[in-house]
Amino acid sequence: MGYDVHITRRTPWWEDEGEQITTQEWEAVVAADSDLEMVQVARVSPRGQDVVLEYRHEWLAQMCTHPQRDTHGAWLDWEEGQIVVKNPDEILLKKMREIARVLGRVSRATTVSTTTSEHCPSAPGTATA
Repeated sequence: MGYDVHITRRTPWWEDEGEQITTQEWEAVVAADSDLEMVQVARVSPRGQDVVLEYRHEWLAQMCTHPQRDTHGAWLDWEEGQIVVKNPDEILLKKMREIARVLGRVSRATTVSTTTSEHCPSAPGTATA
C-alpha cells in the first residue's frame, strides 16, 4: 500500500477551505529549480507486465535529477492547491522540504504532510512529527 505526501498551506491538508498554492506559484518554482521540469505526462511500466500506464496533467513536474527517475518516476503533481507526491523516497522528501521553504517565503507557512497527518519539517515555524 502506498501513501501520499502533500506540500500544503492547509491545516489539516484535507480541508477544502484554506490558502492554496497557485498554479502560477508552482510554475515559478519549477522554472526556477534546475532539479525540476514540468513534464505533463508520466509513463510507467509495472514490473513483469508488457503495458505502459500513462497519466497526464498540465501541472505535473518531475525531479529530473533524481537517480531513479526512469524507474520510480519522482513526479510532483499540483492538485487542488497542493503539491502531491506518491510514495516519495528520502531524496524526494528532501526536495519537497526545499520547495515548501521556497513557497513559505512567498506566503504564510507551507508544510509537508503525509496522508496520516504527520508533518515533516519544511519551513520555520511549521509543525514537526
